[in-house]
Amino acid sequence: MTQRFHCTACGKCCYGQLPLTVNDAFKHADRFPLAMVWTPLRQGSKDFATVSQLGATIKLANRKELAVLIVPTAYIPPSFPCPALAADNLCGIHADKPSRCRTMPFYPYRDEQFQAELLKPQPGWACDTSESAPLVFADKKILFREDFDAERQALEEQIPQIRRYADYMLKYTPQLVDNLAKVSLKPKGGQVVTSLSSFLTAIRHPNAQQIARQQVPVLQRYIEKTASAPSLVEYQRHYQAGAKEMQYLAWQSR
Repeated sequence: MTQRFHCTACGKCCYGQLPLTVNDAFKHADRFPLAMVWTPLRQGSKDFATVSQLGATIKLANRKELAVLIVPTAYIPPSFPCPALAADNLCGIHADKPSRCRTMPFYPYRDEQFQAELLKPQPGWACDTSESAPLVFADKKILFREDFDAERQALEEQIPQIRRYADYMLKYTPQLVDNLAKVSLKPKGGQVVTSLSSFLTAIRHPNAQQIARQQVPVLQRYIEKTASAPSLVEYQRHYQAGAKEMQYLAWQSR
């Protein structure tokens, strides 16, 4: 099976949440409203093994397990553009954009053999998958793989931090397991969102105060952006709670 793909720079994929590596999240802490997003998968999912490797495995009371992706994320409503998206629909930080943007449309949280499914544009996207587009996938392998391999390597290198955070949260937030189990039962899946400040605390990041000071104005901007939208109340609550926690972290350094 072969797949062709070419980005037409339509900007349609530059909306909503953006998964980040830990390093990219901290590097862009002055730009994105950050959160930790937990996405559980039940046993039997084709991505279970890969998610177990890159994330964490949680035991349930019925002797079953959940594989959980735990990802630093630009926590942006689906109707909101990336703050780096320019008026011409081009990336305003192209030379310095996160690895997730460089790897698109491929996704290293998924096994390589399943990547062809990601080369089908979503409704409204203007990706070129015609016969004139470059061949990018063949024999269950990515052909131009430098960005994919770089992002995958970054994800593998951060596994100790992610698992340390998982252990911390499961110890101090016992209701998290029930929340993840409930979300995993939804037909289309779902996610549980926790704060970046809890991640900074769990891994004892040496620059936690600096990152907090960068996050405060970003979160305050998004509080203002979502204030008049009842449909975005969950985002609003996260931004408000996150801003308070980040203000506390920033205050600790003074």
